[in-house]
Amino acid sequence: MNQGKQRQNQTWRIIWTYGLLGAIAILMLFPLLWLLSTSLKSPTENIFQFPPQFLPSQPTFNNFVRVWETNPFGRYLFNSTLVALLTVGLNLLFCALAAYPLARLEFRGREIIFTAIVTTIMIPFQIVMIPLYILTVQLGMKNTYLGIIFPAIASAFGIFLLRQAFQGVPKELEEAARIDGCSELGIWWNVMLPAIRPALVTLAIFVFIGAWSDFLWPLIVIDRPELYTLPLGVAMLAGTFSLDWRLIAAGSIISIAPILILFLFVQRYIVPTAAGSGVKG
Repeated sequence: MNQGKQRQNQTWRIIWTYGLLGAIAILMLFPLLWLLSTSLKSPTENIFQFPPQFLPSQPTFNNFVRVWETNPFGRYLFNSTLVALLTVGLNLLFCALAAYPLARLEFRGREIIFTAIVTTIMIPFQIVMIPLYILTVQLGMKNTYLGIIFPAIASAFGIFLLRQAFQGVPKELEEAARIDGCSELGIWWNVMLPAIRPALVTLAIFVFIGAWSDFLWPLIVIDRPELYTLPLGVAMLAGTFSLDWRLIAAGSIISIAPILILFLFVQRYIVPTAAGSGVKG
């Protein structure tokens, strides 16, 4: 009798837990769903009516077609993809190179250097924006892809995250590689990086989202429309169509979709597994 009651209580606890999580998920997804609903509404529908109508009465994809045909969204998509991928690659490379000695090598001032790096996380980007812009112009990187990528090729958060991941790798793997005659660079590449793959994927997702959705820095360093990224292209819709929210919503969905697709494909790599702590290759 007691076991049956305990089983029933456990069942109700699971139901309440999943019900609460489902309600939170719906609440978090509601702005995205409302954006999608607005992008599918026809010009005859009043998007400001009260009470609001969530489901379009006459759903149409004409808003997406009009946005794509009247604006170079293909070029914007290419620019954002190139900038995001280059930013992710360079950020992972430089952060991993900086984090490895801070985590595994012994040298004087290591903790001071790490503390100074982590402290920079508290500095708002707006404070260093003007010096960065002056440096970018002096280096001749204004109106270039490299100029957009320049401030994000390394980050204090990335160094911190990868340092913590490196510290969690068993020392036996490193010692075995040294016995086999592997150099420090070889240990970093063949042993340490495969062992922290979940942390690398996690950092890659954060960097990709940040680079993909960045608006302020590209707005400052780019003034040629052919180099605009998707956030700048969506901002252009406000002036082009005099605040037609259906078209702005359609452009926003186009800019958000690649991030959602990326997350669906790589989310399984975020959670560390037992196999992830070994050496591969």
